[in-house]
Amino acid sequence: MTSAEIRKRFISFFEKRGHAVLPSASLVPENDPSVLFNTAGMQPLVPYLLGEKHPLGTRLVNFQKCVRTGDIDDIGDNTHATFFEMMGNWSLGDYFKEDAIKWSYELLTSKDEGFGLDPHRLYVTVFEGNEDAPRDDEAAAIWKKYLPENRIYYRPADKNWWSAGDNGPCGPDTEMFYDVTGTLGDMTLEEYLKADDEQKVVEIWNDVFMEYLKKDGKVVGKLANKNVDTGSGFERITMVLQGKDNIFDTDLFLPIINKIKEFTSVDTTTKESIRAMRIIADHLRATTFLIGDGVLPGNKDQGYILRRLLRRAVRYADTLNMKHGSLFWIADTIVTEYKDAYPMLITQKEHIKSEIDKEEQKFRSTLAKGMKEFERMATSSISGDDAFLLLSSYGFPIDLTKELAKERGLTVDEKGFEEAFKKHQDLSRSGSEQKFKGGLSGTGEMETRYHTATHLLNAALREVLGNHISQKGSNITAERMRFDFSHGAKMTDEEKKKVEVLVNQKIDEAHPVTFKEMPKEEAERIGAIHAFGDKYGDIVKVYSIGNETDGYFSREFCGGPHVANTKELGHFKIVKEEAVSQSVRRIKAVLE
Repeated sequence: MTSAEIRKRFISFFEKRGHAVLPSASLVPENDPSVLFNTAGMQPLVPYLLGEKHPLGTRLVNFQKCVRTGDIDDIGDNTHATFFEMMGNWSLGDYFKEDAIKWSYELLTSKDEGFGLDPHRLYVTVFEGNEDAPRDDEAAAIWKKYLPENRIYYRPADKNWWSAGDNGPCGPDTEMFYDVTGTLGDMTLEEYLKADDEQKVVEIWNDVFMEYLKKDGKVVGKLANKNVDTGSGFERITMVLQGKDNIFDTDLFLPIINKIKEFTSVDTTTKESIRAMRIIADHLRATTFLIGDGVLPGNKDQGYILRRLLRRAVRYADTLNMKHGSLFWIADTIVTEYKDAYPMLITQKEHIKSEIDKEEQKFRSTLAKGMKEFERMATSSISGDDAFLLLSSYGFPIDLTKELAKERGLTVDEKGFEEAFKKHQDLSRSGSEQKFKGGLSGTGEMETRYHTATHLLNAALREVLGNHISQKGSNITAERMRFDFSHGAKMTDEEKKKVEVLVNQKIDEAHPVTFKEMPKEEAERIGAIHAFGDKYGDIVKVYSIGNETDGYFSREFCGGPHVANTKELGHFKIVKEEAVSQSVRRIKAVLE
């Protein structure tokens, strides 16, 4: 069964059982500064698990894009990946344990509608109970309808209790494991644990029964509704269904790895080469999706993680003697493999490739010098100050320094590095009160005109440069406007002219500027854009420029003052375009 067939069969199975199909949320969480990325399928749905009504109903099904980097050192083994997809079906106060377990079993074992796995190779675990919740005998009793009792094991909270963190919905879970050897048969708990350690059984499904609420790391009570969060790693289920013992031999990775082989002249059958190819394939797949969701290489937050992955891929490309500048071509293969599931990658392809290539070239400009500096340091343990020097002067992320040191049997003073890094941050913050944060200096006639013009400029930039453009700030006075946006390259004169002409065209067409208050979910569904990181309530204002018949030119979340018609703006002129920081550009413009 191909991965495309698995994807289609999963969605169809739950659609037939009354589930609405939910698109994947962005990898970058909406209005959640506590995490850099969505790391589980439930994260975008937390408000609804806490009781808020979802516009699509109480039964949902989806594939959610996720990124986790906590296990980055394990990438290259059989099952770990930084980017992965979670297949999930959801009950928001609707069905509970009986139907969740029944449908999980049917999906996994049914030959007609499901995946047709052998039920004699299934094992399940359930929660053994603790001070937070009793032993889950209910789930165990339901499982006995489908599996013999000696394949059902009680396990502690660190194995069979799920939560996204110290705060939010949580609860006991039941996990399903599959014998990938086909030789194990009935096992005692001890035998099962040994098989799990040896990866002879792998987890392929998980039903979380979310009925509890955690605050500051403690379970404080029950939720208003009993919810079900079920899911499976798409890569792992594909591995099992395609009869492989690792995710990299599936059709999700093989085309990428085969592309990598085209650019290397070394023996690709050695243990070291196989690991290097897996790391490159994994990191470039994650990179492609991160850039596709608007992340650009940088020195902090999501941008730093992206840079870290790309630079690690560069280093492993060198161990394979891959031709310099070849990494961005691999993105072509990744986009081709995922274009049906994620069409937005097609429109972003050239932008993605450009960012990968620029980052590789940028890193290579200091890599050789950095390696010489590292070799000079590598006569003993790497001090914190030296590790910070490698980062600040040569662009070596700390994990790259640690990896190089480990290869030479050396240690890195990570605490000293953190202290040096913090000292640098404190110095950088000394003038932070002057940092450009954007906003209006007033609400007079000119400020209102300039503010409305930022909507036209934002839409024009996205049309000319691509949908990766996102607003990073604005600053408006009665004399001029400044607009910051994400983009990794200096705009050409031709691009600036196109944007200027397009804005003035929309002004001359005299489009109405209207607004409507609506639920935030509806605003997102109709495609209204908003500045990343801004906070919004449940009800938002959406300002639209244009009309529904001809197609809106701009639709944005906004609460500022606006003119009634674009004809009131005057002639728009770009005065200057410049860099603000890594991958953030600024346009200064006036209305004449």
